[in-house]
Amino acid sequence: MKVNYDRLWKLLIDKKMKRTDLITKAQISSNVVAKMGKEEPVSMESVGKICALFGCTVDDILEIIPDSESEILEVKDEV
Repeated sequence: MKVNYDRLWKLLIDKKMKRTDLITKAQISSNVVAKMGKEEPVSMESVGKICALFGCTVDDILEIIPDSESEILEVKDEV
């Protein structure tokens, strides 16, 4: 599963912020931003800090993308 943070990057552009500004203002580490740049998952605590900074929800900053169609079907079968 990949986590797509394009919505966050667009939000940063709209707010005229750099990634370093995000690190400072949201009080997250540079490692978190590096993971986001590689479309890797990060902690909910980090996501929560970013959402608190921008006054937004998780859906406003990220999108979860399944690796394959079978991953979607496996989850639906479990529910």
